[in-house]
Formats: sequence, C-alpha cells, structure tokens
Amino acid sequence: MSSSPATPRTPSDLCHHPLVQAPMAGGASGPLLAAAVSEAGGLGFLAAGYKTTGGMYQEVKEIRALTSRPFGVNLFMPQTRAADPSAVEVYRQQLAGEATWYETELGDPETGWDDGYEAKLAILRDDPVPVVSFTFGCPTPEVLASFRAVGTFTVVTVTTPDEAQAAARAGADALCVQGIEAGGHQGTHRDDPAADGSSVGLLTLLALVRSAVDLPLIAAGGLMRGSQIAAVLAAGASAAQLGTAFLACPESGAHPLHKQALTNPLFARTELTRAFTGRPARGLVNRFLREHGPYAPSAYPEVNHLTSPVRKAAAAAGDAQGMALWAGQGHRLARALPAAELVDTLVAEIAEVTAAGERFTHPEESR
Repeated sequence: MSSSPATPRTPSDLCHHPLVQAPMAGGASGPLLAAAVSEAGGLGFLAAGYKTTGGMYQEVKEIRALTSRPFGVNLFMPQTRAADPSAVEVYRQQLAGEATWYETELGDPETGWDDGYEAKLAILRDDPVPVVSFTFGCPTPEVLASFRAVGTFTVVTVTTPDEAQAAARAGADALCVQGIEAGGHQGTHRDDPAADGSSVGLLTLLALVRSAVDLPLIAAGGLMRGSQIAAVLAAGASAAQLGTAFLACPESGAHPLHKQALTNPLFARTELTRAFTGRPARGLVNRFLREHGPYAPSAYPEVNHLTSPVRKAAAAAGDAQGMALWAGQGHRLARALPAAELVDTLVAEIAEVTAAGERFTHPEESR
C-alpha cells in the first residue's frame, strides 16, 4: 500500500520567497496572476469564491498549464441565515434608485448560501492542489484531516486569537492572520455588527496570535513594501500575504477603473463598509459607499447578491462611483508592475532592510 503524500509543514516549504498573493474574489485573482507569482518564487492563489465548481476547476487546470510550481485555492465557508428579512427588504427599497440609474435590476438576495462549498471540497480532494485556504470560518476537523490525507496544506484566515485557537484545535496547518488594514472582506468567523471596526492592527494581532497558538502564521493587512514584509517576518510571521499590492499588476483581472482608482487622488481613503455585500469589507470611499454604507444591514450573502447587478452595470458604464473598489490602507503605494517584477522588487526591498539591520546589529562586521 502506498503512503499518503507528505504535507508541507510551513508556508516556506511551498515557495522560494515568503510572499503569498492574496486570493481576491471577484475576478482579480485568476490563473494568470497566480501563475506569474508562483513562477517568480512566491505562492500564487486562485480565488474560488463566487465561482461555480466547474469554473473553479477550469481555473485550476489553467494554472497547471502555466506553472508547475505550488499554488493555492481559497474557499468561502458556507454562511448561515442570520439577517432579518425585513432589513434586507428595506435596503432593497433604498437601492431601487441605483438600479434605475444604471438601467438594471437588483439581484435576488436568495440566490445562494453555500457558494458550492461541498462540491468544491470534493473536486479539490479528488484532484488535490498544493494549498487550500478558508475564509469566513473554520472547516471541521474532518475536512482538514481529509486534505492532510491527500497531501494538501491547509490555511484558515483568522482575525482574533480566539479564532486562531479554534482553527488550531480543528487541525489547520497554518493561519492567515488578517489585520484591520486589509482590503476586501474581513475574514471574521462570526459576523457580529457590534464588533465592526474593533479589529486590531496587524503587528499587534500577530503578537496576540503567536501567544495563543503554535502554528505557522501568514501576515495579511496593508502590506505594500518590502520593509513592511521584513517587519512582519521579524514579528514572527512565516510569510506575508499581499492583495492590494498585486491588484494593479497587468496580470490581475481587476477592472481597469479599479486599478486606476488605487492611486487616483479622488479616492483618498478607505473605509470598512457593509454597503456592497452585507459583510464588513475595506474599500475606497466612493459615492455608493458614502450614501449606502450607514444603512446597509448585516446580511451576507443577501446584500452581495442584491447589489451584484448594480456593481456590474456601473463597471460597464465606466462609473467607479458605483463599484466596489476593494483596497487596503496602503493602496496609494500600489505599483503597476508585472507580477514577477513586483515579486523581485519586494524581495530586493526585504534584503535591503535585512542587510541594514545586520549592519546596525553588527557594525564591526560592516567596516
């Protein structure tokens, strides 16, 4: 009987450089971007969120044709119905003017709840990929064990020490520690409106999680430069995960307006909002966010389904003011470099900071 394939022990076993490209759902993180990052020595990620099972598997096949190096696939955990239907209906009425303006219809809030989770699990177990990560919750111990049995490295996104401990008990191989600076959705396991904005910064969160669990940590949240990556590595992370930094790359599938907005002075800051999806997510402040953010209910994925046609119509009309412009706090530092060149630049910046630190620590050796 053949033995099960060996599962990597840390993220550094999977890539030459301690750089992970964040799985950005909605089209940004496709095969071209993920393959380019993996080929450059980082760890590229496909975002399976919002995709059909067939769509996910097609992208897995596409990236395999582009690179033989390790890559990951990110899954959204199924959501339970918790929102008040009347609150969703009130928000639907509020958004009626948006639908009229963009000459479209609002989406059906009851479109789906589990994002094809079980079917995607089955595909990824039958035809294993090197890494599978999870967002919006923690899989059962049985699910994590089933991936370990086929040699797949598992990562669970966490935003608190309690979530980190739960993921460790369930058997995760590593944790993606997401600070409040991160762009896109906060990967909280339990969506609690009372906790909106109460998350802590990445460096503090890394220290808290390190004291709570003994697992490899991938740091995520606002990282745009090699000096920041060096800081989180020094703080105990095994690798750094960057999303917004790769969003502007030509291989990114993000809409051109989204890429341009990252450094457009018109979009000066980011904010956590439920306006587009019903779950806290950090994006560039635009008209839609300002007008609807204060009234959006805690209702994911209902609000996401509701606003989807409006967001697509705004993009088609070339109106960034109606789009979900996800971005981390460091968005103004975005560089529109090819992904491989960006990886090389970040690695060089890390080396420069490391060398400077060594000269400071051992000045006699630099003379």
